[in-house]
Amino acid sequence: MLFPKHVALTPLIVMFALLPPTLLAQDASIGSVRTEFKLLGPNNTIEVERFDDPKVQGISCYLSYSQIGGITGAVGLAEEASEASVACRQTGEVIFDPANVEDQEVVFTQRRSALFKNMRVVRMHDTETQTFVYLTYSTKLVDGSPKNAITAVHYGELGGGQ
Repeated sequence: MLFPKHVALTPLIVMFALLPPTLLAQDASIGSVRTEFKLLGPNNTIEVERFDDPKVQGISCYLSYSQIGGITGAVGLAEEASEASVACRQTGEVIFDPANVEDQEVVFTQRRSALFKNMRVVRMHDTETQTFVYLTYSTKLVDGSPKNAITAVHYGELGGGQ
């Protein structure tokens, strides 16, 4: 063999890094609105997408975030804004295995630039109030953003019962 194994993987890693961010999301597109017309390439938009919690059946989360258009946006080289909003709701009977649900874990990740920037949603489990808390924020290799959004879904019984 002329080249080590890791050299053969380098072109694949580069190609993966250059894919447009929307191709890597594990979600369902709900819709979008145009915020700015671009003569060349797609328009700037606000996207709304849904993902279902992978370990908690019956909870769906809805994300809204800006998407840069134009030529840089079309080829996946634009660095997207760090702002995002999240709203999670009970969409069915909430079923989960407490042994498989960590106190805090990343449940959604989407690339927001060609390299080094991601939008994440972390689920936190507040067992005392029987509530799942979802936090969205942006990470970057050197400096992330303090901009964030939070939502919560209560899954226990309310009130004193009958």
